[in-house]
Amino acid sequence: MSLDAIHEVVSGLRPLSRIDHPREMIRQFTPNWFAATMGTGILALVLPQLPFVGPSLYRLGEGLWMFNIALFVLFAGLYSARWAMFPREARRIFGHSVVSMFIGTIPMGLATIVNGFLVFGSARLGASAVTIAETLWWIDVVMAVSCGVVIPYLMFTRQEHSIDQMTAVWLLPVVAAEVAAASGGLLAPYLAGAHGKFFVLILSYVLWAYSLPVALGILAILVLRMALYKLPPRSMAASSWLALGPLGTGALGLILLGGDAPGILGARGMAEVGAVAQGIGLIGGILLWGYGLWWLLLAALITIGYFGEKVPFNLGWWGYIFPLGVYTAVTLKLGVLLHIGAFSAIGAVLALALGTMWIMVGARTVQGGWRGNLFVSPCIATPL
Repeated sequence: MSLDAIHEVVSGLRPLSRIDHPREMIRQFTPNWFAATMGTGILALVLPQLPFVGPSLYRLGEGLWMFNIALFVLFAGLYSARWAMFPREARRIFGHSVVSMFIGTIPMGLATIVNGFLVFGSARLGASAVTIAETLWWIDVVMAVSCGVVIPYLMFTRQEHSIDQMTAVWLLPVVAAEVAAASGGLLAPYLAGAHGKFFVLILSYVLWAYSLPVALGILAILVLRMALYKLPPRSMAASSWLALGPLGTGALGLILLGGDAPGILGARGMAEVGAVAQGIGLIGGILLWGYGLWWLLLAALITIGYFGEKVPFNLGWWGYIFPLGVYTAVTLKLGVLLHIGAFSAIGAVLALALGTMWIMVGARTVQGGWRGNLFVSPCIATPL
């Protein structure tokens, strides 16, 4: 696939003057839109973690979480309608080397909703919030594990790829399992039974390992690709931030699972293992945070260079939000655990940037969606 074709994918680069009929909007709907639920969800989860959090920020986060649920339901309905009304065209996504990667945004968007039920839902729904979160988490795990192996298999067997056309969107289907692992680390302490806590903890470690090593391999290839073929075109500017996703989520997952381990493993007679897991979680989280810092600074430099060229807006701009959000979340978490004010200060600055980006990208998305030029499905032209 040529880079010109990739530009169209990230979505909305081939403008439609308007959508003549709601059926056309459904026909052109792609999973790219779920990146908006990822970005909205992570902002909602970051707000209560800020060191100066008060009732107003908590309520704002809760409101964003509720809005994100509505957004996810809307997008799920539109995408389901596409499969029901245009199944032949919908199936073509599996042969498309770029749009298929965005299937991973569906479970990752759902994971932010799962976490919200634990952070915000308990106050309103009590124990029912945990039950809902657990049920949705299992659905999320199935989707994340499936897309994490099916999409790479299609890359190896059906799709056309080359190193010079590679971008960081390769990470999207792979990282979904890692996001589910971090959600499992948040969920496990809320579960009632000791056996359930233990099973979710162990499974979450498996999900973490199912994802992060593959993501690190992709990042190594991405560095080589950029060294040999230089940066992707300006329409793919946001892809440089996607590398923060697996690093931030990987660090957060290790820290959360390590924090769970002493109590959960101790109840199974493995207190020493739990203490080791806690230490590995903290040190591993710091190491991944440091690696993420390199990508953060590099992505900032790349973005500054791109914006001198007037980067066109597309749905790919949501690629700025979620990776920055998870990196912000783990930064704030390290500030609390290590009692180092610099982490909390950096986290607050990143949170401010995150909120600003969300407002700007959200406004442009509403505008583009209303005009209809963001509803584009490049895979329609792909043969079955």
